[in-house]
Parts: sequence; C-alpha cells; structure tokens
Amino acid sequence: MGFEFIANISQLELAAKLLEREPLLACDLEADSMHHYKEKVCLVQISSPGASYIIDPLACQDLSILAPIFANPRICKIFHGADYDVRSLHRDFGIEIHNLFDTMIACQFLGEAEFGLAAVLRKRFGVELDKRFQQADWSRRPISGEMLDYAVKDTTLLIPLYEQLKEELGSKGRFAWVQEECELLSRVRSAERRDEPLFLRFKGASKLSPPTLAVLESLLKFRETEAERRDVPPFKVLGNEVLRVLAERKPSTLGELDGITGLSPRLLQRYGVSLLTVIKEGVATPPGQYPEFPHSPRKKRTPANEARLKLLKAWRESKSDKTGLAPGLIANNALLETLADQNPGSENSWVLENLKQWQFSAFGAELATLLAS
Repeated sequence: MGFEFIANISQLELAAKLLEREPLLACDLEADSMHHYKEKVCLVQISSPGASYIIDPLACQDLSILAPIFANPRICKIFHGADYDVRSLHRDFGIEIHNLFDTMIACQFLGEAEFGLAAVLRKRFGVELDKRFQQADWSRRPISGEMLDYAVKDTTLLIPLYEQLKEELGSKGRFAWVQEECELLSRVRSAERRDEPLFLRFKGASKLSPPTLAVLESLLKFRETEAERRDVPPFKVLGNEVLRVLAERKPSTLGELDGITGLSPRLLQRYGVSLLTVIKEGVATPPGQYPEFPHSPRKKRTPANEARLKLLKAWRESKSDKTGLAPGLIANNALLETLADQNPGSENSWVLENLKQWQFSAFGAELATLLAS
C-alpha cells in the first residue's frame, strides 16, 4: 500500500500544499499512552482520494502548517472514533478541527450493532485489519515497515466508507443529525487536572471511607511520582486493585504485604518498604484533614415527576424499537431526568433549551405533547 513518509519540514510543506486542495481527508493518529508517563502523538496519518501520508511529529515537531487544513470548513476531515484524536491533536499541537465527520458516530446513527473500525471494514469491504500493533510503542524509532503499513490501513478506506455512510444517512434523513454530533465532538478538549486529588479519578473511590481515602491518596501520589520517574504509565507501576486493597487493609509490616494479589515478590522487593511508609503517612492524616468524595445530593422527585420519567423511558424504548437506534443515542438518562423534572405547561419552547437541534427536530413536538398531557 503506497504512502509517503514525512520526517522533515520541507516534505511536510509540500504535502500540505497538496492536502489543502482536497475536499475530503481521512485522518488517524498513533500515540504511546501504553508505554510512557506522559502520552504524546507519535504518528499522524492522512489520506486523500489519491495519496496517503504518514507524518512523524517526533521528527517534524512543528505541525502548525497543518492547522489551517484541519480548521478549514471546506475540507471534510474523516475520522473513526475521533474523541481521542481531537483531544490529542489539540493538546500536543493546538490543532482545532472544523468540518469533522466521525464514521463511528455515523454507524451508530444507522443502527449498526458493531461499529468498531475492524468490524465495519470487514462487513462493508471484506477487509481484515491486522491489530498486532494496536498497543505498540509508536515512539520507538526506527519504525518497521510492517508498522507503517498497519498505520496507513486505518485511513485508506475511510473515504469510501464515508461515501457509503453519507448516502445511507441521507436516505434516512439522519445526515444532519450526525453533522451536529460531530460538530459537538470537534470541541472536546483534554481536561487539566493538576490540582485535584488523584482519588477523584479512581474507580470505586466514592464507596471508600474518609480514612481509607487518605491512605489511597498517599498511595496514588507515590505511584504517580514513581511512574513519572520511570517514564511509564501509572498502571505499570502498581495496578488499581492492589492500591485499593492496600488502602483498605492498611498493612504495617512486610509480612502483611505478602500474599496480596498483584503484589508479586519482585514488586515487594522493589516497593515494599516504600509502600509501608506511604501507608503509614496516610494513616497518620488528622481526622480534620480527611479527604471526602464529593457526592451530589440525590434529587427528590415528586410522584408526578417520577411518573413523567417513567413515561419518558417507555417512549424512548418505543422510539428505539422503531428507529433501530440505541436508547442512549436517542436521549440519555440525564436528559430524560431534566425533562421529567420540569413543568412543561402548554408551550414547547422549553424543550428546545434541553435538546440538541436534531433531537428537537425529530422528537421535540412529540415530547412536548407527551409531557404536557
């Protein structure tokens, strides 16, 4: 499969001049999140109808020449599962994407049961994607020819896939729906969480007591420091389940560490003494300084609101059956709860404030009538 590998600014400038003339560009990227503490974009793949490029941002560190192309509303940028790509391109290069089309979202709005890229390409083109390098360390150089071939395959079929999906969405009257969802997706950004407690991102932390949270936070800070020192993802230092068990049991001797699942003899030898010190520090946290997981107060609903919510969920299930769309795609629970908690009265303008434009166009009047009755 032919492509041009771009590893210097001169090559990038020539490619950019060609790419800016194209109406459709298929895009993807590869990163190193499985291998380094601070993840980064390691390859950017772009295919036009007639050519494919693999750009090495570790060699061409300034990708600003591509920013006008991604921002150009005349050029449709096609991704599959673009959330991570949108966040990463903006985080690493300040690139904003306008006129984004996500083929995964399109498949969802066509009611496809499987919408992963491998499944979609297998079904529509009979192509099997080789996923051997899905979790490879893309920051390593040189990159093998096999890895480059793998990288470019994800974009070469996105343009014909886009053409198929656009036609099918148009026949169902759902192309504008996908456009709106893609516009919202193009605005997502990576969150800055430098000053917030680490336990807020720890699954299951909301169920732990304040004294246990104090120990967990100490352990998480230790893991974060060690991961940064070794330049590896935190999960490669110690797994979440190990930290949870340590925080709950609060061992104080090496013997009490022995036998904890996931804490191998090698890890015990490397971190045993340090873990006991960290746990001791967490246990010593004064009660007045215990961290607490912020719980949103559960909203009490009136019987009328509960009845409206039940009605809305039944409506959603019925609409899902008729359209072939997943219930959560039609309206998520948060939206239904918001609608149920409002007093609709006789006007339907209140619905517009809560629905996306495509939802209002497709279901707004129906919902207003349903709730007002």
